[in-house]
Amino acid sequence: MKSHVFMTSRLFSSLLFLALSSPLLACNNSTQSPAVVKVVKLDNQYSLTVNGQPFNVKGVGLGYKNNETVLALKEAGGNSFRTWDLDHIEQELAIAEKLGLMMAVGIKTGKELLGFDYNDEAAVAAQFERVTAAIEKYKNHPNVLMWVINNEPNLLFDEAGELKQVNTKVYEAMGDIIDYIHKNDPNHPVTFSLAGARPNDIAQVIKYAPNIDILSVQNYGDLVGLPASIAESNLNKPYMVTEFGPMGHWELPTTEWDREIEEPSAVKAAGMAKRMQDVILDDKTGKIIGSFAFFWGQKQERTPTWYGMFNESGEQTARIDELTRMWTGQYPANRAPLSKAITINNKQAVENVRLQAGQPAIVKVLVSDPDGDLLTHEWVLMKEVETRSQGGHFEAKPAALALQILKSEVQADYVEMTFNAPNEMGEYRLFNYAYDGKNKVGNANIPFMVEN
Repeated sequence: MKSHVFMTSRLFSSLLFLALSSPLLACNNSTQSPAVVKVVKLDNQYSLTVNGQPFNVKGVGLGYKNNETVLALKEAGGNSFRTWDLDHIEQELAIAEKLGLMMAVGIKTGKELLGFDYNDEAAVAAQFERVTAAIEKYKNHPNVLMWVINNEPNLLFDEAGELKQVNTKVYEAMGDIIDYIHKNDPNHPVTFSLAGARPNDIAQVIKYAPNIDILSVQNYGDLVGLPASIAESNLNKPYMVTEFGPMGHWELPTTEWDREIEEPSAVKAAGMAKRMQDVILDDKTGKIIGSFAFFWGQKQERTPTWYGMFNESGEQTARIDELTRMWTGQYPANRAPLSKAITINNKQAVENVRLQAGQPAIVKVLVSDPDGDLLTHEWVLMKEVETRSQGGHFEAKPAALALQILKSEVQADYVEMTFNAPNEMGEYRLFNYAYDGKNKVGNANIPFMVEN
């Protein structure tokens, strides 16, 4: 029966994908009526309503590439997604309308981290005109949930790599956009997303952009500290978690040579689910009105597997299974392989794996399939990232290298492989991808150093 349900779901996706590829889906805002979205407070409990009905956000941060991943969101039980820019807004709104999903529309605005100068009045004015033109163009679409007019404007580092305060004119400029939206689009709340939930940053927002409707914060491992932050700020404003997910690469141990150690995919999924349950679903503050899990797609950031819930070739990871359980009350018919641990020569990454050039080494991955599916394994060797990005911006993916596999053994709960270490000294990372043959995958990787 599980197989039948899975195949039926896949067939539905394929047929609906073909239907949604029609050019007839282009937006035509002139004939559309907007959804009326309100922030409601009742008995010290904040919530959202859409057209007068309660709306419980079951959302993700979407990296749009095609309609197929949006279909997967619908199948998983999601009802909304957020974006960061307008690059694919026509396609995103069209598929949202067809599937009955709501969209938190992200609009890219300047960040000091990337060199935007908020002391440049002409540049700020031009930005205001560009953003408000987008608001006017899309405000009547029935699937717009809210506006997100900047992503992490508070993220800025000093020369020592420590966080520092941004120019308060950043928040003033966002405040001007918020006031325009309130006057010209009363149907949708507006927000911008902060990196973290530091009370001093939130205080700056309230001082310089006081009319913000929702305080949006982005927390990973530190999501557990959000209730304390909310209590410390003690504001009459609702909060939304516009990014959450696995432990961030800045929150985990590193090797002695400063390379980040990524959790295997099953560990990520379990940790994300617990934080989501404890903080968001079991919210005791009364102020968290929604969340968007990161990242519904694939991206390179320290590794090609750290944040994406899909692999580059399209397979789904265990985090999607956990979201499905949270949103629908049960796991999907077919679950992803559970990759739980990886070692080289019986050493974990935190033990600083050092190999001799050209010498054999044994890698072992603890991985099993919840459904008993037969797993196939792919091994990929890469050098480490040369230039590390900041704030989630573009990062070049290292090329795959030749890997000399000497032998391998696959068992029900582990896979073991012997390989020759590279001949060239340097920093490397070895990846294992465990496929179930049904579009699901388990991921694990381990950094190591090659020495003479």
